[in-house]
Amino acid sequence: MGSVYVGTCNWSDHASFYPAGLPANQQIGYYSQRFPLVEVNSTYYRLMPARNFALWAERTPPGFVFDVKAFKQLTHHDRSAPPTTEVHGQFSASVQPLRDTGKLGALHFQFLPWFMSGDRNLAYLVSLREIYPQDLISVEFRHRSWYEPEAYARVREALRASGIALTVVDEPQVGTGSVPTVLDVTRPEIVIIRFHGRNAATWYARAKTTGERFNYLYTTPELNEWVPRLGELAALAATVHVLFNNNAEDYAVQNAHQMRMLLREGLPGAFVVSSPEE
Repeated sequence: MGSVYVGTCNWSDHASFYPAGLPANQQIGYYSQRFPLVEVNSTYYRLMPARNFALWAERTPPGFVFDVKAFKQLTHHDRSAPPTTEVHGQFSASVQPLRDTGKLGALHFQFLPWFMSGDRNLAYLVSLREIYPQDLISVEFRHRSWYEPEAYARVREALRASGIALTVVDEPQVGTGSVPTVLDVTRPEIVIIRFHGRNAATWYARAKTTGERFNYLYTTPELNEWVPRLGELAALAATVHVLFNNNAEDYAVQNAHQMRMLLREGLPGAFVVSSPEE
């Protein structure tokens, strides 16, 4: 079975997780002593300078892994500015320090709800392999059209042929702007599972913060439901990244700790990666 890494999406949202008075620039160091994985999602909002990634790599121990969320222009979120070769190049250059230190996990492309299944959009997905030839890439859909039987058969074949991973999600099932949980591995090296919470009431809300939208604390029985599912994925992928995006309060941290303990007890055949302090 594959290695399982458990962490959270972002590290700065979990204020109560850190000791009082801990400077912001020391948070990643504190976090990385307790978890082996994090997703950088501030990169969705703006292109980061490479020096940021160099500092994060320097402040984390050997073996720590960063998944990096793609800049919003590259996932068609900015309707006035479609993806360009130049912006792809800037984004790729920014994460070079993570490549150099062996700490880059996957580049995560989360597409917007109006990015629907179709030939043009599928061609763009496939093109990501040529743009980032040396990287692990994972894509997440947010429109249900991608999972219609005929469409999914095509996208699954295309992702497998291109060596691109499909991101698996846990989220409320409320209309076309949410997608089902499909346990599929389209690239044997990696599969990413993102837990968005199950707060249906806020899924389409105009929230001031992402914490308001993803305000949900998973119960132990809900997490336990995932133990055999993650075992199924770990049997098919060399590496499994389990990421909690329910970033209200310190819910993501709580659930990540719980999930890691449940996996160690429930999946004795899998290697659940420990943090350096354990």
